[in-house]
Amino acid sequence: MQHDVLIVGAGHGGAQVAIMLRQRGYTGGIALIGDEPELPYERPPLTKDYLSGAKPFERILIRPAAFWQARGVTLLPGRRVVAVDAEAHTVTTAGGEVFGYGQLVWAAGGQARRLACAGGDLAGVHTVRTRADADALRAELPAVERVVVIGGGYVGLEAAAVLRAAGKPVVLLEQADRVLARVAGDALSRFYEDEHRARGVDLRLGAQVKDIVGDGRRVTGVRLADGALIPAQMVVAGIGITPAVEPLLAAGAEGGDGVAVDAFCRTSLPDIRAIGDCALHANAYADGRRIRLESVQNANDMAITVAKALTGAAEPYHAVPWFWSNQYDLKLQTVGLSAGHDAAVLRGDPAARSFAIVYFRAGRVVALDCVNAIRDYTQGRALVEGGARCDPAAVADVSVPLKDLAAA
Repeated sequence: MQHDVLIVGAGHGGAQVAIMLRQRGYTGGIALIGDEPELPYERPPLTKDYLSGAKPFERILIRPAAFWQARGVTLLPGRRVVAVDAEAHTVTTAGGEVFGYGQLVWAAGGQARRLACAGGDLAGVHTVRTRADADALRAELPAVERVVVIGGGYVGLEAAAVLRAAGKPVVLLEQADRVLARVAGDALSRFYEDEHRARGVDLRLGAQVKDIVGDGRRVTGVRLADGALIPAQMVVAGIGITPAVEPLLAAGAEGGDGVAVDAFCRTSLPDIRAIGDCALHANAYADGRRIRLESVQNANDMAITVAKALTGAAEPYHAVPWFWSNQYDLKLQTVGLSAGHDAAVLRGDPAARSFAIVYFRAGRVVALDCVNAIRDYTQGRALVEGGARCDPAAVADVSVPLKDLAAA
């Protein structure tokens, strides 16, 4: 079957490409291939409202079935693309189906990394990347007495928060010397460590997992490198993702940890673009370094870039990165990239559980982490987008609105 635009990956990025193409008047055939059986849905709630049961699945659908039908978007769920023939302009699924394309948009995201140690495949060991993952975890939870969460990034911390709210004793293991080490500064890490411990999470830093212990079928504990054994009937691993780019790389696309794309999301293969978690791109907010951004924001913004290019209004990708995380009653909003900062200014009082941290590099504002501080987040965007040079004392003064500094 032939499609004018074939989109591989039915998450935020893939769905947004289809939506934006139709909004921009594209009349060609569009098909959306996803390896899950569901309609396209939002992934962030999987470790938040959906995992807790606060939102049913219908409320995290990106659009209902009628939306796709009305716009003539062909949905091809439950199909995993395993091969790309760039010369023939075809893709092949694990089931042997072959689909042709005029333009291919690769929005396949990535797979959750599984534990590589012995016992990582025991029943009761979970990742949380798909609806099926979250459903399996929820189904087992009533019979579980103790949980070990491995990984102190966003996924691990959010899962720990939901599990504690459900009344489960939780041990959280992080091999680094602080949580959120890849994405935040020291002060924010320490704040979240204190918050989780105050909620009863047994948070252990510098913890090296040796193996997962079981009874031959199901997990019974986690053994650390120092020999300590932590009893558990459930293990949740939040240790990152592996970008789903193997078929593209096998077809000859440039890349490695992701597939390389240019400013218009074009891969090195003709008529193939890539977006979202798996797209390795030069980012202006990372001093031009090639990075992958694992966020809904990035997926949506790259989708807009592709939709504009395919409808004759090409504009290079240039969007300020932003992220969010909900843990307990704390809403973290981040704008910019703090990696490589050489100074950080605290704005507000962490004890009041409403504050911001403003990061500088070479005298310019490069990022903000805002905890229950929506106004600072909203106004601080302009500082990051403009690479503003601000007086640190003025930034620290909560009586001075950040919008005043942006205008200075």
